[in-house]
Amino acid sequence: MRTADGHDQVNGPQRSSKAERRAARDRVSRYHEAQLAKLLAHVRAGFHAHEAGRIDVFELDDVIHHYHRAARKLYAFCAGSGGQVEAVARTLEWLESEGSEPDWWQECASTARS
Repeated sequence: MRTADGHDQVNGPQRSSKAERRAARDRVSRYHEAQLAKLLAHVRAGFHAHEAGRIDVFELDDVIHHYHRAARKLYAFCAGSGGQVEAVARTLEWLESEGSEPDWWQECASTARS
């Protein structure tokens, strides 16, 4: 029987196939790309708000810095190789099944400058 971290309770770590590793890399890569697109939508909205005069240049700068913090957090979650990528892919599957995927923009809201 396998544990949540991919280890066999009797024989220790399980080796995954090349196809499984590739599938995990693809899964994490697609997720990373989709989440970056969501984060960039906030930046795009910030530029539109600035052009429309709803926010000033300093508020736009805050939006850009917020994007950078969120993208960095997302990268830290997705980065890795080998078994790490497979662990991230399993985590993504679990988060989706629980309906609790992170909102990377909100993850950095508490660290935003005032």
